[in-house]
Amino acid sequence: MALSASPAFAQEADPIGALLEQAQTPPPPEPVAQPPAQAPAVETPPASPPPSSSAPVSTAPPPAVYTPPPAAYTPPPAAYTPPPVYNRPPVQAPLPYVNPPPTYAPPTYAPPASRRPRLTAPVHIDEIGKTPEGPPTATDLNYEARMRSSFNSAQGMQGPLDGAWTLRSGGSELYDLQLVDTGSGSLEGAWRDPRRRGAVDASGFIDSISRVGGQLTIRLTPRPGAAPSIIMLSAGNDGGWSGELNERGEHRSVTLRRN
Repeated sequence: MALSASPAFAQEADPIGALLEQAQTPPPPEPVAQPPAQAPAVETPPASPPPSSSAPVSTAPPPAVYTPPPAAYTPPPAAYTPPPVYNRPPVQAPLPYVNPPPTYAPPTYAPPASRRPRLTAPVHIDEIGKTPEGPPTATDLNYEARMRSSFNSAQGMQGPLDGAWTLRSGGSELYDLQLVDTGSGSLEGAWRDPRRRGAVDASGFIDSISRVGGQLTIRLTPRPGAAPSIIMLSAGNDGGWSGELNERGEHRSVTLRRN
């Protein structure tokens, strides 16, 4: 059994067969060697010919050497001199109060004396000469002067009939008229009957006033429900007016004068 097993083992590992197979297998191709790379050719410039003896020789002098200009002189800064120190007199401390200041005492208020006069009876509006006030002071007089000046300036811009007038007949007063003449042609006003002083219907507004050249016509109603009174006047040379009054059918001659 040992002999039968050895040939089988020798047949499986045959060294000679392996060598023969290795000899029959062609060897692998060898790598082809590359030729070495050549370095690039460098061009050499042609050599310059030697200088000829016949070339002209320069006789000019060599250029001068540059010399920089000298720097400007800068004087050194002057030495600092401090300002003089003034000897100020010493400040003397305030002296303390020997005596304390007196205590302030406000003056006693005394009301001014009344300038209003003592009246024993009431003053009516018609009593022009009396007044419930005292005599005017300097401030009152200055104020009144300014008011009168303003009134006169405004009055100078009015028409010739503007102001207070009185209608008389034979020396007796019939009507007091207050006319407004703006200078633009329109006239208006009010009236008062001094013959019926204190009556409720003794005053009123004038119904109409018309002025044509030197003729003036005034129409007013003296009592409610009564017939109107018509005053027809003509301008005079003295600035007044004269004409006729038609009152309740009675005609009388009248004059109109400024107060």
